[in-house]
Amino acid sequence: MGTVTITAENFAETAGGEGITLLDFWATWCPPCRQFGPIFERVSEKHPDITFGKIDTDAEQLLAGEFNIRSIPTVMAVRDGVVVFQQAGALPERALESLIEQVRGLDMTEVKANAEEHSNK
Repeated sequence: MGTVTITAENFAETAGGEGITLLDFWATWCPPCRQFGPIFERVSEKHPDITFGKIDTDAEQLLAGEFNIRSIPTVMAVRDGVVVFQQAGALPERALESLIEQVRGLDMTEVKANAEEHSNK
């Protein structure tokens, strides 16, 4: 499937539903982003059941601000509309594959219950 461009207009539709969405917050002027881009693209081809989205932080400053992106690249994993992982820094391909397996293995009933508990505090 490859990667898709994520904007403020399509973010909720893309990452808000069921399934897994991996996001790469990046910018054209960022050398580590340019190094990570091909890895993200290559892994996206291996997992057609996952949405891989790229968010250009220069073009989508509101989205970057909403998620408090302070360093790029930043990888974010969203499952069933819940952010379950966010980390700044380019990941090696093996680490990205490991992240995917961990996100697949999450008990989302438990994750959502924990998220609700923390939001009520």
